[in-house]
Amino acid sequence: MANWSLDKAHSEIEFKVKHMMITNVKGQFQDFDVTVDSDSNHLENAKIDLTIQTASINTKNEQRDEHLKSADFFDVAANPTITFHATSSKKDGDDIKLTGDLTIKGITKSVTFDVEFGGVAKDPWGNEKIGYTATGKINRQDFGLTWNAALETGGLMVSDEVKFQADFQFIVTK
Repeated sequence: MANWSLDKAHSEIEFKVKHMMITNVKGQFQDFDVTVDSDSNHLENAKIDLTIQTASINTKNEQRDEHLKSADFFDVAANPTITFHATSSKKDGDDIKLTGDLTIKGITKSVTFDVEFGGVAKDPWGNEKIGYTATGKINRQDFGLTWNAALETGGLMVSDEVKFQADFQFIVTK
């Protein structure tokens, strides 16, 4: 049985969403944890759980971040976390299709993410490290994130599609 500890200094969760339908606005969740219980250095058949602290959202704009924390979006007072619990993983060439239950704002939906294996390496202190990059997209409306504003020129302020990329590095001990 391999014990995986998240290396938070070398891990991140980023998202992007179209703003005014002309550019992408990017952000991060800065406080999160991932637990992995695996019999090997692979995600196949592993137990995987992710917890994100919604108040840790950062889009590099304090006013926008406060709006995202409000009841219009995440309602962090009532919904302090976003969670993901993996239910299956299927090999897809060298990569993995990871399916699980994603819960945002109290709404749970099954989603599938593409996970790319980054490799295994030893750091200068002899620690075995393993890396994965997960990508995917969701429709924010599916999770009760429905706030929007119509633009004078047509279209909406915020797109429904949110794209994610998460880079995770783990320290593996046996």
